Amino acid sequence: MAGIYVHIPFCKKACHYCDFHFSTSLKQKQTFLEALEKEIILRVDEFKNEIVETIYFGGGTPSILEAAELQKIIEIIRANYQVIAVPEITLEANPDDLSDAKIIAFANTEINRLSIGVQSFGDKELQMMNRAHNAKEVLQCLQTATQYFKNITIDLMYGIPGLSNKEWKQNIKQALSFGVQHISSYALTVEEGTALHHFIKNKKYPELDENLAAAHFDLLVSELAQAGFDHYEISNFGKPNFYSKHNTSYWLGKPYLGLGPSAHSFIGNTRSWNVANNAKYIKSLAEGKLPLIQEILSEKDRYNEYIMTGLRTIWGVSLPKIIKDFGEATCVFLEKQIQPYIKNGTLQLEENQLKTTQKGKFLADGIASDLFWV
Repeated sequence: MAGIYVHIPFCKKACHYCDFHFSTSLKQKQTFLEALEKEIILRVDEFKNEIVETIYFGGGTPSILEAAELQKIIEIIRANYQVIAVPEITLEANPDDLSDAKIIAFANTEINRLSIGVQSFGDKELQMMNRAHNAKEVLQCLQTATQYFKNITIDLMYGIPGLSNKEWKQNIKQALSFGVQHISSYALTVEEGTALHHFIKNKKYPELDENLAAAHFDLLVSELAQAGFDHYEISNFGKPNFYSKHNTSYWLGKPYLGLGPSAHSFIGNTRSWNVANNAKYIKSLAEGKLPLIQEILSEKDRYNEYIMTGLRTIWGVSLPKIIKDFGEATCVFLEKQIQPYIKNGTLQLEENQLKTTQKGKFLADGIASDLFWV
């Protein structure tokens, strides 16, 4: 299984918390699309032995494009790569883009999964985040989208200062009322260089409260478990048969090709990433050059990545795989490292699979970093 990720680097507004690569100007849209087509063709040899089962449009805000523009990208990928008959094709979309007409247009393409960036059902939180949509648009788009798409995931954000447990629970209940099959939920975090970082630094916005985020996380896990969702990755909850196939391939170490400015790729033991600059990306491809940097992952890098991703998922870390890929000495090292976490109840080892407990899930990234081979 292999996937292709396509980064669409345009947004209507800059969300205060976002540090992804994007531009709020659409002036370069057409030249970007032409450059993207060139990159798709130039990178065929990297993926010539892979069967593509998923295509994921991320960003930025991919729903800012027209349906015909997205379908053309899909067709160019199909013409140049080995793509299965019915791949999972996900489109990240913002509610303000999802008019009834545009939802219907998207439904008439090969896109078969919508990832809707709701973030909150409350106007107060949406305004604080500087989102381009309001609560009314969220409700309207979900009412229509659920009629045309059987596979919908929505994003929700927790740990927002001032968001009470009661309000957060109402957000979860509201999401469930639409019958969506998948929810991705992330704690609000402060990334250096973002507007949110600036506001907090200058006392214009309160500091984030880790205890509030932990309480929201526990509520989320409880409510979604009761609703029949599997907590298959720290930030992802899906009904059976509705896990994100594309993202799951990342977590299981499958190869993926990243196209577009700032996009990352992972093929074999090689990782690469494109320049995070639209003008440089377009110029490079106009000259027939790939705008990327490559690195060969060391054994240490691969081990650490496996620990990090494995502990975030329900599949955990396989000790037999550690022995096979990294040797018995590395497995002995890991078994020694995990003992304090086994004792404090944040990790468990069952049938040679190392996993976080319920107590350890919210702490998974910190635990993983403590187990790294450094």
